[in-house]
Amino acid sequence: MNGDTRVYQFRSPRFTGKHVIIAALAIIAILLITSTWFTVDPEETGVVLRFGRFARTVPSGLHLKLPFPFESVVKVPVERQLKEEFGFRTLEAGVRTEYSKEDLEEESLMLTGDLNVAVVEWTAQFRVRDPYKYLFKVRNVRQTFRDMNETVMREVVGDRSVNEVLTVGRQEIALEVEQRLQALCDQYETGIKVEQIVLQDVNPPDAVKPSFNEVNQAQQEREKMINQARADYNQVIPRARGEALQTLEQAKGFATDRVNRARGDAELFTQVHAAYSRAPEVTRRRMYLETMGVIYPKVKRKIVLDEALRGVLPLLPLQETTQAVKP
Repeated sequence: MNGDTRVYQFRSPRFTGKHVIIAALAIIAILLITSTWFTVDPEETGVVLRFGRFARTVPSGLHLKLPFPFESVVKVPVERQLKEEFGFRTLEAGVRTEYSKEDLEEESLMLTGDLNVAVVEWTAQFRVRDPYKYLFKVRNVRQTFRDMNETVMREVVGDRSVNEVLTVGRQEIALEVEQRLQALCDQYETGIKVEQIVLQDVNPPDAVKPSFNEVNQAQQEREKMINQARADYNQVIPRARGEALQTLEQAKGFATDRVNRARGDAELFTQVHAAYSRAPEVTRRRMYLETMGVIYPKVKRKIVLDEALRGVLPLLPLQETTQAVKP
């Protein structure tokens, strides 16, 4: 205010080589400190590498290691179920699952044992059983696992007919693929445990679907007719066999009855003959009386001829005579 004019000059701080070195050392120290600890999630296992070589594995939790670049960590999901899809790709899973429209028939088109073609889509579900083998025994283990899946599936499908592949043999195919694939994974030491093989969809190629459906309908009609014929056979033949057995049993019963009756009559005749031999006159009179007892009730007109009989008035058959005269 008093006419005194002051001029101020601002100078930027000067960074010397010492300051640059200190800053660089501070940054390196921070990086080293932050790289000495790491966290492994509950579903993972940490594989510690020292100069790129396997050193140890650590479970889930907070752990320490030598700072980078001395040691590094690779986290392997050992508790998570992983999957590989063949013949299709899932873009987004949910209520309405979205699938990729990419043409993947090259990996799903297979030749069956009866020289037919089928489109087989499946999913391989697996877990990492051994992190060390999974990382170091096989190069590009996921691609190798996919190649194994295709090889085993084509081999199993090639041993079966197209009807087995499309209908009743799907569960058996999935089980056999799972067993063979696990044996192959153990042989190559991939460290993978195969959980399940799921056949998602098995169909004939689109170009032959109409013809294949017609063949299926014809086969179903044939099976229907065969089953109907078997049902008729099972209904008629057992009944005929039963009736035949019934007739045989009746014949046997009739034969037994006739034989027994004949034996009884013969025994009766023998007994009568023996009684007759002991008292011929008495037996003769008894037989006569029994015979007359059977015959007399059947005779309508009886004429008694006995000169010694008294008190019997002879009657003329006047009624019959009258009926004969009237005409």
